[in-house]
Amino acid sequence: MPSTASRRDCARRTVTAVNDDARLLERLRAGDEAAFVALVAGHHDAMLRLASHFVSSRAVAEEVVQDTWLGVLRGIDRFEGRSSIRTWLLAILVNRARTTGVREARSVAVADADAVVDPARFDAGGAWSSPPERWVEDAEDRLGAAALAGHIHAALEQMPPRQRAVVTLRDVDGLDSDEVCEVLALSQANQRVLLHRGRSHLRQALEAVMAGG
Repeated sequence: MPSTASRRDCARRTVTAVNDDARLLERLRAGDEAAFVALVAGHHDAMLRLASHFVSSRAVAEEVVQDTWLGVLRGIDRFEGRSSIRTWLLAILVNRARTTGVREARSVAVADADAVVDPARFDAGGAWSSPPERWVEDAEDRLGAAALAGHIHAALEQMPPRQRAVVTLRDVDGLDSDEVCEVLALSQANQRVLLHRGRSHLRQALEAVMAGG
């Protein structure tokens, strides 16, 4: 259970984020170009990663992101502040990416695979209860870490789209479970299952690489 200090720290960060969002929103609505540039710089990469999970190529993902930014500019006055600006942005992106993916009609839906690692190896929050074999010593080897990054990316690409999106949002972009549920229109239960299965897939891929040296 988080300590009182941890809870207070989390609460302070939440209040700070809300205040920052309010100031940014005020500047955007006033037509502050620098505020929009800062918004793009802060979120463009995450948006591109997420869009790539729904469409067939990076070029199409770039188009989805650009279309999303246009939608943001046109709809900023209608944003009611019920969620964070980041969550609002990503939800708009997902809607556009899904529409584009359906229109492309180039991909076949793939059912989410069953978990590939014993659930007992994860803690109550879904994180690994212990690292894969040789993780500690290999993590200090920067060249090895760079090679592992390639394997992680390849493993992500092999996941079903919803698993990949959940893992990317949670473990790469740092969204919490509530934000992911809102962005992807998932229930908490579905989000937990997809996250567990995605992390299981990554763990199996890493352990296979490490076992082979």
